[in-house]
Amino acid sequence: MTKAMPAERTHVEDEKIWAHSGDSHLMEPEDLWTSRLPKRLADRAPRSERGEKYEILYIDGQQFDRQLNDFMDAMRPPGFKDLKIRLQDLDQEGVRSQLAFPSMGFWTCNIRDPELEKAVARAWNDWAMEDIMGVQNRIFAPAIVPLMDVKNAVAEAERAAEMGFKALYFPCGIDDDRAWGLDIWEPLWATAEELGLPLTFHIGTGGENVVYRGPGGAVVNYMETTYPGMRVITHLVAGGALDRHPDLKVLVAEGGAGWVPAIGDRMDEAYRQHGMFVRPRLSRLPSEIIRQQVYASFQHDISAVQIIQDTDYHNVLWGDDYPHLEGTYGHTQETLHTIFDGVDQAIRDRVLRGSFEELFPTMAA
Repeated sequence: MTKAMPAERTHVEDEKIWAHSGDSHLMEPEDLWTSRLPKRLADRAPRSERGEKYEILYIDGQQFDRQLNDFMDAMRPPGFKDLKIRLQDLDQEGVRSQLAFPSMGFWTCNIRDPELEKAVARAWNDWAMEDIMGVQNRIFAPAIVPLMDVKNAVAEAERAAEMGFKALYFPCGIDDDRAWGLDIWEPLWATAEELGLPLTFHIGTGGENVVYRGPGGAVVNYMETTYPGMRVITHLVAGGALDRHPDLKVLVAEGGAGWVPAIGDRMDEAYRQHGMFVRPRLSRLPSEIIRQQVYASFQHDISAVQIIQDTDYHNVLWGDDYPHLEGTYGHTQETLHTIFDGVDQAIRDRVLRGSFEELFPTMAA
């Protein structure tokens, strides 16, 4: 096992700032599913091919065309597919531990065949445990759970806990008839709460990432990836799931944090002013549930830190988004100093370490 980083030195502005990352990613090997699944299933598992102009994704009979990302490959960190080099990247950048989400594994939620979805999720979890988490102790992944059949989801959550996973991954986007606030998910939420596994949602998953092609489309579509994270929290709170499971923690990764107390205020207003229509009734105000159970991560947002003192919302994590283009690799220290120099030490420690260690106490370095 790779040793954890030494204890942090006293902070001064010209020293390296060490932080946990609440949002990073794993890059799966190209043969992940072909090497682990029988051919009849492997042929329908997520895979990609590169043409002259587009990257084509094939998932369970569906086809998605994406712009080639050769330029992104050229800008990725040296260790994006080499674990040994990746750990060196972490040392260089000042990152202690990483919660590492899937990459191709994000597409599991597009599978509609329960048998295939279950096999794909299990294979990803086996790989993440064997090849990543089993050989070092600074990078850990949330387990993917199959969602087409809630019984499969519960079984995989239980298996993941036995394997040593410390969190579960979910896409933000979901069909309306299976929205996260509906009672169909109650067995899964109860299991996650009992096992002490936080629910980790990553923005930009489970839906279309390109929804607008007009002026400012690049910025508009980037923002569009963020809104489903807000909907996740709104449904889980308003639908009563978090109220019924007060020990269940939820993280929305990469979507910023400044919006979290704001939607708490907005939901409180609806709960008060439209109370005659509100079902179910909650034992706590929505804002109280959010402050007690909801966490959010950001990478560049100065406002994510500023809101803590003014709104008393402390469940904020920083993330490096390694190895993605939006991440901080190559300028992590510059970014951290820009955000945190001059910030109250208690707030600084909470964002860089405390919230992460509260969510994942046994994984903190």
